[in-house]
Amino acid sequence: MIIDTHAHYDDEKYDEDREELLASFWAGGVSKVINMGTRIETSLSTVELAKTHENVYAAVGIHPEELEGLVPDYISVLWGLTAEKKVVMIGEIGLDYYWDKDHKEEQKKVFREQLQLAARLGLPVSIHSREAAEDTINILEEEVAAATAKGQRLTGILHCFGYSTEMAKRFISLGFLLGIGGVCTFKNSKKLKETIKEIPLEKLVLETDAPYLAPEPYRGKRNSSLYIDFVAAAIADLKGIEKAEVLAKTEENALKLIPGLSAG
Repeated sequence: MIIDTHAHYDDEKYDEDREELLASFWAGGVSKVINMGTRIETSLSTVELAKTHENVYAAVGIHPEELEGLVPDYISVLWGLTAEKKVVMIGEIGLDYYWDKDHKEEQKKVFREQLQLAARLGLPVSIHSREAAEDTINILEEEVAAATAKGQRLTGILHCFGYSTEMAKRFISLGFLLGIGGVCTFKNSKKLKETIKEIPLEKLVLETDAPYLAPEPYRGKRNSSLYIDFVAAAIADLKGIEKAEVLAKTEENALKLIPGLSAG
């Protein structure tokens, strides 16, 4: 069965058919979906979505593009939300210097605080990193070391991985996996395809970022976890293996990384 490790089904693009779509996943081979929070409001809606849908799990967190108006006690709010048993990750968190180059220090501060929260709780993280590779890896190196010194474990997924193969190896060396979605089916994704060829399948998980980044042949349309099959097929083709092997191993990888998916 397919595990979609990163989606946004509380998005308004699903308002007209959300229930019908989520209900169709099991028959389409999708067993579990992790819905991401991006600010306090969407973290709340994500938790509610998980509570009312058996196949949906929640991540709560503050996205680097959502820092405006962030309440001072946001860490306490996120902590409180993790009391819900179906909250299995802290995310979507990270750094984004593509859209916002003026608030780098604030982004780094909030990123660190959420990494420390995840380490204290023993939850993996889902990391957004765009045009911020060095700062992301440097912060992770420091926070992983700090967590280890305290007897904690900090790990997670580099969502929508788009950096070099060498950078991929650095993230993997820290215990992180790479989230692979529809971009790997695009003709112009040569760098990502080379990374997929070189990185072991044991270090990859599947994702959609739905409603965004739909794979070919649905590129430009609203994405769905039902389209992950195209991502798995692309990975299989790049590695010269069967699609079934990709689906089985990425499911195993996700379950191992995110224990709450088995316990929920």
